[in-house]
Amino acid sequence: MEINEKLATALNNQVTAELEAAMIYLQLSYKLEELGLSGMAHWMRAQHAEELEHAQRFADHLLDRDYTPQIGDIAPPKVDVATPLDAFEASLAHEQKVSGMIRELAELSQSVKDFDSRPLLDRFLDEQIEEESSVKDIIDRLKLADTGTGVLVIDAELGER
Repeated sequence: MEINEKLATALNNQVTAELEAAMIYLQLSYKLEELGLSGMAHWMRAQHAEELEHAQRFADHLLDRDYTPQIGDIAPPKVDVATPLDAFEASLAHEQKVSGMIRELAELSQSVKDFDSRPLLDRFLDEQIEEESSVKDIIDRLKLADTGTGVLVIDAELGER
């Protein structure tokens, strides 16, 4: 089934963006390990795996529509993290960026009347709401916990994901 070239290019760019997100989460996991927070690092690695899945879902959609995805350039992630709060704020900022990209894809899909992409995009629109909410909740808890025992409790909880 053919796909509008402009939409295919935008979806292909999303494949690369999801892979970039995976690398950001992986780098954040390394930083949290360095801070001795293995539970939070585990949470970030789970996010890394989820982002790889997202990239594959977009790629599969393109492949199903006779368009071969081409991974674009991915720069090494640069994350400046000194605290767990920094890590989750970086995560939220990136999720907000991805949410905007998904909304733009939905808008483009609608403008070119590509209704076949809507189920995929609607699923991601819903998922981004959950992603942002989840990270915001962790940020709120980290702010309440400040440092010490509270952070360790959150670390243990996130390690159970």
